[in-house]
Amino acid sequence: MSPNQVQIEQVRYELTWRIRHEVMYPNLPFEAIKLPSDPDGIHFGLYANDQLTSVVSVFNEGSIYQFRKFATLEPFQSKGYGSMLLSYIIAYIRQDEGNKVWCNARLSAIKFYERFGFSPFGEPFSEHGIDFVIMELQLETEVDS
Repeated sequence: MSPNQVQIEQVRYELTWRIRHEVMYPNLPFEAIKLPSDPDGIHFGLYANDQLTSVVSVFNEGSIYQFRKFATLEPFQSKGYGSMLLSYIIAYIRQDEGNKVWCNARLSAIKFYERFGFSPFGEPFSEHGIDFVIMELQLETEVDS
């Protein structure tokens, strides 16, 4: 995929809902994928050939950022789009002077996050019958260097 066929931009949170539902929790009611904090987040979408294929929602408290509901439509998985989007939001958080980013990762995705320098934190837990663990990444700031 050449770079001019992929575009990442901020999107309205409502645009994330369809992909969240289809990819993450297709067997739950549509309302289950909506977050009460959605209006407070920053939401990103990756477009491949003008089609929204990946989404992620970012929330912060001070310099600590959490991303949630990171999802890529199945036909577009394993093509590098998720990696592009994750790299983009890490750079965004660094630019915004964040010093830590974390997520609740499915256990099946630990290796994916480890490739970006994330480490597991705490004990695994289950939600909606899916096993998760917190994955976090400490970001160096200019002062730390």
